[in-house]
Parts: sequence; structure tokens; C-alpha cells
Amino acid sequence: MENQAGDINLAMMLDGNAVAGVLQEIFAEEMTGCPSECATCGNTGELGTLKAFTQAPGIILRCSICGNIVLRIAVTPRAIYLDARGAKYIRLERRNK
Repeated sequence: MENQAGDINLAMMLDGNAVAGVLQEIFAEEMTGCPSECATCGNTGELGTLKAFTQAPGIILRCSICGNIVLRIAVTPRAIYLDARGAKYIRLERRNK
């Protein structure tokens, strides 16, 4: 029975590029190429390499190595909620002024 549940989870999984529009709405720039580090296992990679689950009330981005949650995003009519406590960091390049 566990294999069926695992197959369903894999069938619903996308890569982080699938949520590029929501990330751009939050951060006002393209974010899928931004490096981050998983707070659980220390894996580093671009946000676009995270595993995205979009079939829930919110969006869950999981580490591609250990599977722990790195980012949670919930979009409501009045606000966007972002929980990034699963990331040690997300690096954004500074723009030259």
C-alpha cells in the first residue's frame, strides 16, 4: 500500500520552476536561479531544483536530496504567506545602483 502512496506523491511532484510566477510575485524578480541551502541536510542548489507540490491548499517546496520542506507558500485573496524556516539561506544578488 505504501508504494501506491509514494507513486501518487511522485505523480503530483513538479520541480521548483513550476512556481516561478508565485516566487516572482513575492520577490519582484526571477527567483528560480537563486541558490539556497536546506536547513536539514545542508544540500545547496537553485530554488528551481527543489521539488514542488502544488496540489494542496498551498505550495510546498521540498529538498531534492532529503525531502524535507524548505519553503511553504500560501496565497489568499488578501495576502501571501511565506515560511522559509526550512532554508538556512536564500541568496539574492544585489542590483548595481
